[in-house]
Amino acid sequence: MPNVPATSALPRRDQIRKEAARLFAARGFLGVGVDEIGKAVGISGPGLYRHFAGKDAMLADLLIGISERLLEEGRRRAGGGAGGEIDADGSGSGNGNGDGSGDGSGSEGAAAALDALIGGHVEFALDDRDLITLHDRELLNLKEEDRRTVRRLQRGYVELWVDVVRRAYPPLADPGAEPVARAAVHAVFGLINSTPHSLGPNLAQGERVGLQRDDMASLLRRLAHGAFSAAADAAASARG
Repeated sequence: MPNVPATSALPRRDQIRKEAARLFAARGFLGVGVDEIGKAVGISGPGLYRHFAGKDAMLADLLIGISERLLEEGRRRAGGGAGGEIDADGSGSGNGNGDGSGDGSGSEGAAAALDALIGGHVEFALDDRDLITLHDRELLNLKEEDRRTVRRLQRGYVELWVDVVRRAYPPLADPGAEPVARAAVHAVFGLINSTPHSLGPNLAQGERVGLQRDDMASLLRRLAHGAFSAAADAAASARG
């Protein structure tokens, strides 16, 4: 019998999700077969088809699911500090002035929203290392329709961050500084998303012992805030 104590208490569909994510992250989507996923959860490969139409459907479920989760959780964490709702297509209802008018929060409320966004993404990176690896690496293996869905959700998530960052740092609210704010958001995503390559230990995969979770979380949050502060300084300097 396969040894799956970590997932045995989960509903079967969630067990399949967890093990598929682990295997896809470890060896790549193309390097894993349906029978192997079935073995990991204690059922036959064909038995998986009662839960998913196939391996492609598992990947789509994982990547669309995590993209939806990031956007929904991001909206919740940003709250009123974002200065307007951000739709999944990247459009928003904020006033676009970068001054916090219309939501009563100003830069202080946006700074709190940004800290909450950073904290949420750090938690995701630390607690769902397999999913963040898939999120970065396996998009091209999705079917075109599913890939468009993920891209749309990702755009909404990016726009949410860009909006909050520009409100939190007044120099980035200038229309000419929008590309700087956007570049900084992508840079921070890259920084936080690199966690699967730097957080240890996962001795089963030959990783060296790294920082403990809380230490890594604190470091990532400080580095993210530092990156946005540097971007704001650069924007202010460019304006003379």
